[in-house]
Amino acid sequence: MKGPKSVNRCQQCGYTSVQWLGRCPECGGWNTFAPEPVSSPNNSSSKSFSFGNKSPEPITKVSCSAGSRFSTGLKELDRVLGGGVVPGSLVLIGGEPGIGKSTLLLQSSHRIGEQVGPVLLVSGEESAAQIRMRADRLGSLSDKLFLLSETDVTEVEKEIENLKPSSVVVDSIQTMFDSSVPSPPGSVGQVRECTQQLVRIGKTHGIPIFIVGHVTKDGSIAGPRVLEHMVDTVLYFEGERHQSYRIIRAVKNRYGSTDEIGVFEMGDHGLREVADPSAAFLTERAAGVPGSVVAAALEGTRPLLVEIQALVTPTNMAYPRRVASGLDYNRLSVVIAVLERRAGLRLVNQDIYVSVAGGLKVAEPAADLGVALALTSSFQNAIVRPEMVVFGEVGLAGEIRFVSQADKRLREASKLGFKYALTPACEKTNANIEQISVKSVKEAIEKSLPTASRVKQNG
Repeated sequence: MKGPKSVNRCQQCGYTSVQWLGRCPECGGWNTFAPEPVSSPNNSSSKSFSFGNKSPEPITKVSCSAGSRFSTGLKELDRVLGGGVVPGSLVLIGGEPGIGKSTLLLQSSHRIGEQVGPVLLVSGEESAAQIRMRADRLGSLSDKLFLLSETDVTEVEKEIENLKPSSVVVDSIQTMFDSSVPSPPGSVGQVRECTQQLVRIGKTHGIPIFIVGHVTKDGSIAGPRVLEHMVDTVLYFEGERHQSYRIIRAVKNRYGSTDEIGVFEMGDHGLREVADPSAAFLTERAAGVPGSVVAAALEGTRPLLVEIQALVTPTNMAYPRRVASGLDYNRLSVVIAVLERRAGLRLVNQDIYVSVAGGLKVAEPAADLGVALALTSSFQNAIVRPEMVVFGEVGLAGEIRFVSQADKRLREASKLGFKYALTPACEKTNANIEQISVKSVKEAIEKSLPTASRVKQNG
């Protein structure tokens, strides 16, 4: 009995079914199934390959190539990659349309070409003339940057073997196709097979390959989930389209930490590295305004001072609104509950809006104390000392818990001219800043919001 000539495959997770289904039982997506032809086992394009040794050997005898990293020419990108590009690695970069993925890779390709060797930029979405126009605007013209408008991964492999570039950029993986796979470009089968081919090419020739991935409506990279497992590094390029700042962060990195971030500013001539993000994020801060607090966060090894803004206003609705931008909504709910129970603030009939200025996202619990003081400042219409920085995790009992690397946070605050730091009980540092240790949220409110700072309520 012959099998089916086609199957219905979920375009999000790759789940297959003989019949069409409205909802995927694997990932829960609606209307994600599309028919795809079934290839016979004899025509399968999957090829086995090895990365070097054919037989097992002791790990102590394996040569390590960690010292062969090279720079992309962008220090912020190098930081996120773990110190530079590893030969043979496959880096997947995702982000919303128009956020600057192609601009970032074009600028880094230009610098890699000038410093390391020729770079091949493969585009399946733009012609060579369009890329040349962008390179003119960015000032990224170089004889070491080679352009190829091609979507067939087999032809791309031939050009890589002929040119022998120092690195390759593929924009984007959803436009690539393998003629031996009987499905259209962008489908789960094509994305998986083309990525596998690029992994083989990169590992075999020792060439790092950057691939751009489209994102879905929920912000995840389009294609099968296995795509992120196949590559070595997954980077997300994010930021508000109406903001000039862009953040690049790693969610997977086999060669470095996933806690680091890189900060760029988008301008008329492309992306510019932001060497001092703390000063940049606090540039437009209005001092002496209720609901504004500066918190010391930590992204990987980099301390960041960010402004947390809160607006607490009475509401006549039965269910008050709770809106968090740049913060975890669940952490905000915990802080609100602690303020009501442990600090005596009645927020049940108040709409609450909290955001991190500048479009940055802060995930660590050390921002809890900043959120708590911003809420209290707005609710009581009081002003936190403009020259004070805060950090600390808020516990359910109302206690302020210790956070790691307090000395880095204090040195960063001192460098930017802050004179006071409201912190949990921690060791004193030699930073030129006065530490005010607190043990509870109630004590933090009393020491940062003195009665004399209350301002007259409007109306």
